[in-house]
Amino acid sequence: MTADEEPCAATEGVHMVEETLGELRAELGEAGVVLPSLRVDPVSWAARDVPPLVDLGRCNLATARQLVAALRERRS
Repeated sequence: MTADEEPCAATEGVHMVEETLGELRAELGEAGVVLPSLRVDPVSWAARDVPPLVDLGRCNLATARQLVAALRERRS
């Protein structure tokens, strides 16, 4: 990986995390659930070798995506 590629990958990662948090917030809101401290865990975000944790009880990003899907399915 070149130095030119790293910012692009980092930007895509930030976008995916922000998008997932926004989707999760919206889906939880539709279900009447508000998690005021929903955020990316800053310690895990700093680690480059593992995906960041979503701080809502400390689940990983994949679990948060599954929760978004489950909430959407339930609403359907």
